[in-house]
Amino acid sequence: MKEQIDANNLPKHIAVIMDGNGRWAKQKGFVDRIFGHRNALKAVKEAIQGSADLGVKYLTLYAFSTENWNRPKAEVDALMMLLISALKDELDDMKKNNVRLDTIGAIDTLPESSQRVLRDAIEETKNNTGIVVILALSYSGKWDITNTARKLAERVVKGEIAIEDINEKLFEQSLDTKGIPNPDLMIRTGGDHRISNFMLWQLAYAELYIFEDLFWPDFRREHLFEAILDYQERERRFGKTSEQIKKTVNA
Repeated sequence: MKEQIDANNLPKHIAVIMDGNGRWAKQKGFVDRIFGHRNALKAVKEAIQGSADLGVKYLTLYAFSTENWNRPKAEVDALMMLLISALKDELDDMKKNNVRLDTIGAIDTLPESSQRVLRDAIEETKNNTGIVVILALSYSGKWDITNTARKLAERVVKGEIAIEDINEKLFEQSLDTKGIPNPDLMIRTGGDHRISNFMLWQLAYAELYIFEDLFWPDFRREHLFEAILDYQERERRFGKTSEQIKKTVNA
């Protein structure tokens, strides 16, 4: 399947909603949802390695949303511990494989121990030049947009900018994803057909690919290739007509 992929038509940025860990655990006969989260780490590595091998530049993984804080405390605590152990365990591989780690979200709401390990991993990989893996932690699209509106309002009050200066470009440059290109492709496992408050601004023109019967712990690089092959069959018009796109391509 990899050989069928057109290397000249790769999505520059892939975003992933890693859904179905709890349902996967239940399907396997386990009551504790954290069993699914633990078994999802293999899927994360497959997504990163598969993307890096192809030459994808950015991969964003929706790891923990602002709404996830409402889950049972035991599950949240276990997820935070899992984040710490995964970052520590994978740091050497990230450095060896030239992976640069980044993050988006309200990171200051994470436990201090999680923040410390996360910052250390980001610092340790900051000079790597390969794929950029972005963990969306304590993140939601509504939070990102609201936070950006607040920051711009504060700049207006301080006299740094005028109200008339606020436009799409300035707003986008003020989002938590500033400096990161918007996703070209969003992949979701677990079968649900929704964005789930993920990168609401940034996904405006992303192509969506839903795995109907696949839970995240079973995701492997061949599933990534499947989604990319489907992406390459699509015509991305961005509001234009097919005829306009063809003229641009042939110009």
